Order: sequence, then C-alpha cells, then structure tokens
Amino acid sequence: MSFQTVTKMLLSSFTLNCQLFFITLILSLPLGLLVAFGSMSRVKPVSLLTRFYVYIMRSTPLMLQLAIVYYLPGIVFGPQYNLPKMAAAALAFVLNYAAYFSEIFRGGIQGVPVGQREAGEVLGMTKGQIFFHVTLLQVVKRIVPPIGNEVITLVKDTSLANFIMVKEIIAMAKDFGNRAMIWPLFYAGVFFLVFNGVVTFLLGRMEKKLDYFR
Repeated sequence: MSFQTVTKMLLSSFTLNCQLFFITLILSLPLGLLVAFGSMSRVKPVSLLTRFYVYIMRSTPLMLQLAIVYYLPGIVFGPQYNLPKMAAAALAFVLNYAAYFSEIFRGGIQGVPVGQREAGEVLGMTKGQIFFHVTLLQVVKRIVPPIGNEVITLVKDTSLANFIMVKEIIAMAKDFGNRAMIWPLFYAGVFFLVFNGVVTFLLGRMEKKLDYFR
C-alpha cells in the first residue's frame, strides 16, 4: 500500500480525533465552570453533589468511563438504548474533562485576593460587575497554563476512543499493523505532534496577550 494511500486513510480517521477534541473542549469548559460554581456553593447538597461528581470522574480511568457510557444503557435498558459510538465517546470525554476543568476554575477563582473584591464593593460595583470586571480577567490569566496542559492531554486522549471501536487514527493505524505494516502506527504519531504543535503555539500566543496582568 502506497504512502499516499496510508496518509489519506490516516488523515480521514484523524478527523474523528479532531471532532472529538473540539466537541469536548466546547462543551466541557462551560460545564466545568458550572461545576466549579457548584462546588463553591454555600448550599451544602449542591456542593457535596458536585464534589462527589468531580471525585468520581478524577478517580476512575477514562477508559472505564467510556465503557460505562457506551455499554451500560444497553445492559440496563436493552440494546436499542445504546448510544452511537461517537456520541458515547463525546459524552464520556465531556463529563471527564469538565471535572478537571472545574478544579482549575475553582482554584483560579479562589486564588484572586479577597481585598480586590472588597475594593470593588467599596466602589459600589455589583457582584456581577466585580466578577466580570475584576475577578474573571485575573482568573483567565491564572488558569491559561493549567488549562493548556489539559488541552494538550486531551489531544492525545482522543485516541482512547478506539476502546469503544471508534475508528480514529490509532485504530486505523493498528489495522495496518494487522497487515504486517507497522510504520503507519508511528506515522500516526506525526499527526498528534503537528496538531499539538499548533495548539501549543496558540496557547503561547494567548499567554503573551495576557502578560499585561503581571
């Protein structure tokens, strides 16, 4: 099989990795912020529930979560309730990464000095104004590096979707391996290197734009 054919097939499969990456990022960031607010809530049942969710998501392997999301509905309610493979992968990834992002958001919000919020109150600002004009801008600066680490990890983690038979790039490369062609498996790593290079570059640019908070 020619190099061009392998490249075309791997690139086609890598689109699934990219789709999973962007779906996870777009949905897990706002969900993570909501979970962060829940974990900081003064309403005890809300904070306990959200913290338990975060504990479960962070304490169990993502592969196990993928298996539960994909297989459990069919086991409990019948095969007709099984989610499509890609939808199950996206749901598991969103729930998993929202838990990690929530802890980053919580740390960033709680890391803003209380005195700055009090200064906003003295100036007559509402709680909403204080959050959006004082707290949020500083939170963004604080969380970009740890968020960046999670985003880079997410790029690589998308390959775990092959555990529930999503035909992403690693699964496709393994198929070539079954045909006694091992080099496509290593070649697949180039796709991750390039994609992560772009992500790292964009994150670096973002950090530079936020340098004025120093």
